[in-house]
Amino acid sequence: MTRRSFIPLGAALPAAASTLQAPIARKGRVKQSVSRWCFNKFPLDDLCKEARRLGLVGIDLLGPAEWPVVQKYGLIPTMGSAGGKAGPLNRRENHEQIERVYRDGIEKAAAAKVPNLIIMSGNRAGMPDEEGLENCAAGLMRIKPVAEDKGVTVCLELLNSKVDHKDYMCDRTPWAVEVVKRVNSPRIKLLYDIYHMQIMEGDVIRTIRQNIQWIGHFHTGGNPGRHEIDDTQELNYKAIAQAVADLGFTGYFAHEFVPSRPDPMASLAQAVEICDV
Repeated sequence: MTRRSFIPLGAALPAAASTLQAPIARKGRVKQSVSRWCFNKFPLDDLCKEARRLGLVGIDLLGPAEWPVVQKYGLIPTMGSAGGKAGPLNRRENHEQIERVYRDGIEKAAAAKVPNLIIMSGNRAGMPDEEGLENCAAGLMRIKPVAEDKGVTVCLELLNSKVDHKDYMCDRTPWAVEVVKRVNSPRIKLLYDIYHMQIMEGDVIRTIRQNIQWIGHFHTGGNPGRHEIDDTQELNYKAIAQAVADLGFTGYFAHEFVPSRPDPMASLAQAVEICDV
């Protein structure tokens, strides 16, 4: 599984969860989860057990076949993929196929109680940003009605085009915010990846505060390198998590860093503690 390809606990837990040790009590002001692909050296069941023990609420970036695995541990698939193949959102010739894929994906997500699905803009490939903006908004307008009807949020992800995703179009917050403003739906929002936007823009906390109404989901990652989010890197994640909590954000705050140390689960535990504000 690669980054692009994957692409509140109930009172009555499933049988698998009921036999596990009790989760560490968390403050709960920030609902934390973890991205599957960063820990794909571990079987998904093992990751779920540890995530639950650490007091996380879910697992991020999962396809439909994996949703039941997570749910049997009393966890939420906090960000899913639609499960089908479609071209980039910024190309109008792909919109018919995107609509089919996301209609089906949203139906499945709603039935499985998966709250969010991810979508990508695609690369510029010579396309002017204004044209791409119009195209992305038009494509999202086609899936807006079913997303609203089914109560599933589709999140357009911000990525950096400087280091990791050369030529990616949705690479700056003002552009992305304008896309979702034009769609103007509570079910079409942004996936604000803090690592990527630190590379492209910086000024993370101010940007979050100014645009929180358009943000549906967060990803973490230490910069540089997308490794641990502790004091080995330049972002102050405790302050960021505090700002998000103080804004009353009710979505999910998913860890998407690649562990660089011998004990990846210790790195995850540290990240959860840092962001438990």
